[in-house]
Amino acid sequence: MDKTFYISTPIYYPSGNLHIGHVYTTFMCDVIARYKRACGYDVYFLTGMDEHGQKIQDKAIESNVSPQAYVDTMATSITSLWKNLQISNTDFIRTTQPRHEKVVQEVFSYFLKNGDIYLGQYEGWYCKPCETFFTNSQLVDGKCPDCGREVSKEKEDAYFFKMSKYTSRLLDFYASHPSCVTPSSRLKEVVKNFIEPGLEDLCVSRTSFDWGIKVKENPSHVVYVWLDALLNYISALGYGSEDPKNFEKYWLNGTEKVHVLGKEITRFHLIYWPVFLMALNIPLPDKFVVHGWIIMKDGKMSKSKGNVVYPEPLIEMYGMDMLRYYLLREIPFCEDGVFTPEKFIERCNADLANNYGNLTHRSLSMMKKYFNGVIPHYMGHVNEFDEALEASLQLAKKTFFEKMDNYDVTNAIAAIFEAIDKANKYVDDTRPWALAKDESKHDELKSVMNHLANTIYTVSVLLSPFLYEGTKKALDMLAIPDNLRNYQALDKGFNNLDGLKISDEITPIYARLDASVEIDRMKEKIYTR
Repeated sequence: MDKTFYISTPIYYPSGNLHIGHVYTTFMCDVIARYKRACGYDVYFLTGMDEHGQKIQDKAIESNVSPQAYVDTMATSITSLWKNLQISNTDFIRTTQPRHEKVVQEVFSYFLKNGDIYLGQYEGWYCKPCETFFTNSQLVDGKCPDCGREVSKEKEDAYFFKMSKYTSRLLDFYASHPSCVTPSSRLKEVVKNFIEPGLEDLCVSRTSFDWGIKVKENPSHVVYVWLDALLNYISALGYGSEDPKNFEKYWLNGTEKVHVLGKEITRFHLIYWPVFLMALNIPLPDKFVVHGWIIMKDGKMSKSKGNVVYPEPLIEMYGMDMLRYYLLREIPFCEDGVFTPEKFIERCNADLANNYGNLTHRSLSMMKKYFNGVIPHYMGHVNEFDEALEASLQLAKKTFFEKMDNYDVTNAIAAIFEAIDKANKYVDDTRPWALAKDESKHDELKSVMNHLANTIYTVSVLLSPFLYEGTKKALDMLAIPDNLRNYQALDKGFNNLDGLKISDEITPIYARLDASVEIDRMKEKIYTR
């Protein structure tokens, strides 16, 4: 059986334009998907839109259009954004698509028939932005415990899912799969605060608005957002359809199934989703990777504060690689991280322009100057610095694969840039410009240039899921054939490139940014969309 890998973002709620928080999640999934493909996996990468609910209905009324017209416009905008960011998703699921609506209706009917859902009446505190009901004890200072906004008392007929029926089974699952959530602290929080005290039955329908999937048995009800939205992970694969081959391949028989999500929706994914799957007798996901938030200097991004950062102006000003690199490198894995224009410029200059870019440009320029662009043959360890450089690359590779196999994209990048730092020091230590002036040092010069070419080649192949514009440019300047641009080729050692002639045109990969100009320019443009 082929190795398969299934990865998903949450489906995004289009009540407004997507910001860099949404982009961060999607970048993370895209990098992992590209990495797994490079490792030989057959990858299915899903993203999409959660299009139903009261907020969408209200936004459509504000815009004087139908809800469907509103979400159609937003879908065009989001798919265009992902295309501009070169996101390599396999599929884009929309909850208004017939393939999804059919699954939701049939699953609801199945739960109803099996006694997992019953009709009752709900009275509780409702947060419209979160589309979630809370009990009085769950409120914090009388407000929503998730977003801190005002809640309203609502009472209506509703269907309920018997979550309490699955409390013990869910606890048993997590006890036997303690590593299925990264970081483990997220699982401990959910288990301690929500599952162990006993699960309350979940409201799974609404009657106070009608923008949603109708309950077949009672069309005055629409299926509530979490039961509707979470099923996207299997409806996209063809579950319940006439062609379920992707569901069988990637979910039932898949090697690994991974959900990447922000910490604010952890509870829904670690409680509701596994319980729904248990009720359907479907295997649970193998991994939940929970990341933190991108924070501004003045706290969490908020439209009321005017500090929401949108991706489009950043892409227009600096290109996709710099935005991608900054978010994945600067935001600590599974923790909150800060975005500031100052940090953005500093990180891109230090790592991309000065380290990786400078190493590539000056090394290949010397190759062209001293050897007419032909990479000398590998000669082993000719000087005292060669062995240490090779060892640093081997360690970087080992660490990189270990971190990526655990989805720790932040520290995977850091491992490669440690090797790049050492390669730049290697240039300073070996002083090839001085070796070129001494005929007796010719073999040393050959060794230095071979080691530099192989270092640039190695780090560029490893970084290709992260920086695929810049790494492609570096590999093109090295004239690396397509059959060597993969992880397996890196195992062949330092004689991969012997005798290869590099490109005649050597140019910088990344331009250095003028902080005195760019910081003001960013502040002017990035908060408006």
